[in-house]
Amino acid sequence: MTTDVLHIPEDNEMFANYRAAFETYGFSPAVRSGGFLFISGQVGVRPDGSVPADIAGQTECALQRIGELLRIAGFGFADLVDVTSYHVDIADTLPAFIEVKQRFIKSPFPAWSIIGISGLSRPELKIEIKAVAALRE
Repeated sequence: MTTDVLHIPEDNEMFANYRAAFETYGFSPAVRSGGFLFISGQVGVRPDGSVPADIAGQTECALQRIGELLRIAGFGFADLVDVTSYHVDIADTLPAFIEVKQRFIKSPFPAWSIIGISGLSRPELKIEIKAVAALRE
């Protein structure tokens, strides 16, 4: 089985200020293997590295980042088959998260696990989303 790291073009604005994190923390933003695209956890940061103060803004940014990785790989949101989201203060943030999620994710829905956690890599981050997409048959 072939495994390839998804190449993000150097001029991609969405990830321009995030490239150093891939090297610093030793991970790939996405990997293709066996007809699947495995997307690393995406947090709610803007292309300039700033973080929206609200969960709706962070969710929008995280899903836009996932959308961009899907686009680069030739996939779309309809190709998602498994998603896991991690939520700080889940009771307070879940309603706004769901509202934004519904704008991006349409039926038929992927499998989705929603997990409450105590914190993420930066204290201002409240959401992280990882995903798996499959090639269409």
